[in-house]
Amino acid sequence: MILSIENVYVYYGNMLALRDVSLHVKRGEIVSLIGANGAGKSTVLRSISGILAPRAGRILFNGEDISGLPAHKIARMGLSHVPEGRGVFANLTVFENLEMGGYARRSDLEVREGIEEVFSLFPRLKERRSQMAGTLSGGEQQMLAIGRAMVSRPDLMLLDEPSMGLSPLLVGEIFDMIEEVNRGGVAILLVEQNAFAAFSIAQRAYVLETGHVAMHGDTNELRNQPGVQAAYLGVVPGGG
Repeated sequence: MILSIENVYVYYGNMLALRDVSLHVKRGEIVSLIGANGAGKSTVLRSISGILAPRAGRILFNGEDISGLPAHKIARMGLSHVPEGRGVFANLTVFENLEMGGYARRSDLEVREGIEEVFSLFPRLKERRSQMAGTLSGGEQQMLAIGRAMVSRPDLMLLDEPSMGLSPLLVGEIFDMIEEVNRGGVAILLVEQNAFAAFSIAQRAYVLETGHVAMHGDTNELRNQPGVQAAYLGVVPGGG
């Protein structure tokens, strides 16, 4: 097991954001976390990557308790977080953004090798290596955000709403690339409102409702649950 979240509670001040959340990700697996806006999906990712500290429960990464560790230490342990909104450095070039992803690598050579791997997966980024990141399209910025996370060679990548603001054609392209990253041995925890897209690549999924895991299971099983169909897949109960 690469990630285990056990009975985690997270607060924003005095407001309860996550309640008794438990989930796990196996090595090499893609797991999706779906739910409505405000359900707490991004809060789960921020808790894992160290941006937020759980008030109760624990988070294990590669068997080590990382609950409450600072984000930079967790990143150095092999965990990358691609935030909602991509978070690229608009005034830096594509190449400079990728270099920023390698701050935890031991040598310049490792960083360069990591960047070349990204360029092999995302040829469009190689074509735009000298272009300012702020001038890229939304899809290209998402590629860059994923690529920057890859330079550190993570064991686990947290992806927060990678399809946000993208056309259906680009969503398919980005999700194909996420699968390619996964085939390279990176486990992925994917937060995504587009349940169709998430279920197309994830082996398992968790449904988060008001800060609590309401359902979980294989994506094929969840796809046939009437509650999931009505709330997240747009299937009308009793419809043809």
